[in-house]
Amino acid sequence: MTFTCTRLAPSEFPSYVDELGALLVDVVHGGSSLGFLHGLTPYEAATWWRDYVGPSVERGSMAVWVAIDTEAAAGTHRCVGTISLAFTEKPNGRHRAEVVKLMVHGSTRGTGLGRTLLATAERAAAEAGVTLLVLDTETGSPAENFYRKAGWDEVGVIPDYAADPAGVLRPTTLFCKRLTPIEPLAPVGDPQE
Repeated sequence: MTFTCTRLAPSEFPSYVDELGALLVDVVHGGSSLGFLHGLTPYEAATWWRDYVGPSVERGSMAVWVAIDTEAAAGTHRCVGTISLAFTEKPNGRHRAEVVKLMVHGSTRGTGLGRTLLATAERAAAEAGVTLLVLDTETGSPAENFYRKAGWDEVGVIPDYAADPAGVLRPTTLFCKRLTPIEPLAPVGDPQE
């Protein structure tokens, strides 16, 4: 499989809502705790992306990347992963952002796509001047070890924070990662190179 990771412009986001919804359904049905319960339908998932995330993308308080399988059947854009950054809109917190909804389709697990998506979001955050990233994940889940291996620091555990897809209350582990701001990469062929 070959993937491309692209940040969606506000004008592009609506055309990916159905694919993002299908991805969310796959990941929740696979047992990942992302704020949704088993039985989530593609329609409900797409509605969440459109009605909840869409306005945040439009006003610039959230950035969403999609990973597209470039070897998918002709004429299709198979969305196999996503990650989002939620930027703090409060004046005293503009130095931080939250990593949310890192998802990889079950068919692409183990390919390194999750690491690629996380590195993409971390770099974009640093380019935006963000110096602190935060996230939470279900305690004891495979994601917890994934973030540790990626250099994230555990800062605590909250008991009974959220229900897993089966509806059972589970603890969540909070993580943070400090970043050093970096200059954005100049586009290829840019006269400033």
